Amino acid sequence: MSTKTARRPIGWAAASGIIAAAAFLAAAELVALIVARSASPILAVGSFLIDIVPQPIKEFAISTFGDADKVVLLIGIGVGVVVAAAVAGILQYLRPPLGVAALALAGILSGAATLTRAGATPLSVLPPLVGTIVGILTLMLLVNRLRRWRGPRTITAPATTEGPTTEHTTANPATTEHPAAVDRRAFLRASLVTAAAAVVVGAGSRVVNAATSSLAAIREELALPAPRTTVTIPDGASFDIPGLSPLITPNDDFYRVDTALTVPSIDPATWRLRIDGMVDTPVELSFDDLVAMGLDEYAVTLTCVSNEVGGGLVGNAVWLGVPLRDVLRMAGPQAGADMVLSRSVDGYTASTPLSAVIDDGIDAILAVGMNGEPLPFEHGFPVRMVVPGLYGYVSATKWLTQLTVTTFAQDEAYWTPRGYSAEAPIKFSSRIDTPRAGTPIPAGRTPIAGMAWAQTVGIERVEVSIDDGPWQQATLSTPINDDTWVQWFLDWDAPGGTHYIAVRAVNRDGETQIQERAPIAPDGSTGWQRVLVTVR
Repeated sequence: MSTKTARRPIGWAAASGIIAAAAFLAAAELVALIVARSASPILAVGSFLIDIVPQPIKEFAISTFGDADKVVLLIGIGVGVVVAAAVAGILQYLRPPLGVAALALAGILSGAATLTRAGATPLSVLPPLVGTIVGILTLMLLVNRLRRWRGPRTITAPATTEGPTTEHTTANPATTEHPAAVDRRAFLRASLVTAAAAVVVGAGSRVVNAATSSLAAIREELALPAPRTTVTIPDGASFDIPGLSPLITPNDDFYRVDTALTVPSIDPATWRLRIDGMVDTPVELSFDDLVAMGLDEYAVTLTCVSNEVGGGLVGNAVWLGVPLRDVLRMAGPQAGADMVLSRSVDGYTASTPLSAVIDDGIDAILAVGMNGEPLPFEHGFPVRMVVPGLYGYVSATKWLTQLTVTTFAQDEAYWTPRGYSAEAPIKFSSRIDTPRAGTPIPAGRTPIAGMAWAQTVGIERVEVSIDDGPWQQATLSTPINDDTWVQWFLDWDAPGGTHYIAVRAVNRDGETQIQERAPIAPDGSTGWQRVLVTVR
């Protein structure tokens, strides 16, 4: 007898692991669709990673990828799953049951991530549990069939004998298949069928989950009451200069920075806001209760703490909403309270000074509309907070569900233990929109233009310096109010060559924008923007 051993099919083993992982995720998505729509393992793991990633990495992702940071994260998770699954398949082929153990560990970790998400229920464990079982069974099936096809095979050669010939019957070679061919087809058939089923079931479940929970039609049909007061845009509030940001930021262009890996879907009909904590009377409001209080328009510029000097994480909109002080007054904040802890449906929390939301001179609101339409899903539909003068991470909670009146000593919000200040007033700033670094301009008359903001105080003037020369006062647009940014420009007779342009602002309290550079953490960046411009 002789033994022939096929070369170890590492590639096929890796493919078996990837297919098993696909079956894992497909089964989990199907079960999530049936019993717990928010319990998708890959989304739960992604959200968990967002929570634990160190602050410098978060800031790098925001500054590098902008609004696409979550897409990049999902792609990264997908690549990681493929690599880990391939390794599990190889381990199961070479050193069983290490591949099964790897899948079981993945199931435990995804289950833990799912159960720790906001809104998780006991049923939330079922998607990762069922997915793990299906993935393990699939891996064992495929690797076993792979061994039958490509494993060691013993072939017995015909015996040679001397003496009289014995008659025997020989099978027709045309009708007899080699066992390896049969095993090969069995493995490939099982692999293809499983992979196709995983794609159809997994993708189909995710699409159905998203489609059935989509509220696009409800949002489109939502008719908000007409505002009692409206925002008036004064003459001279906007300059027509190419490259200059618009006075009102379109909804599609408004920056988005949050911790939600997928945008929550909330039906206004079932939405509730609970106000509790240090209050005389806990209150619960429906969406209809809120809008029945009367809506007004407010123009407010929002700024993200992650905005670098000269960055674009700032936007201006006309919001439609209800004064937050009126809502809190219904519950009656108690003496000693100094903070409102707002909570999003996804578990995110923000710590807002109580004084900022009950001050009659600050237009802190619960917004339901943005630039003439209901809030976009990405910006907090159906209800979000808008508080002038505070960075978004301590004030602009989207998909709002709860307001807890408390103290800074007793409670802390999402970003506080992650290296950010519990209180964060916006540091007023200015930026250059045009001309841009890296985009040459022709010599001659050209405007230098940009934006400046000092929410709740207002901008007094903007000054520009060219090649470290004297500061020249720019022309300001007419502000809508002290809570919005203003446009500015300076006519420049640009000579050929390269030139440095710097900008700084002075607010209405007479304070000059801070020159010293400071990082984003713990409470916002500072510095004068300085750009290098090439003139041809």
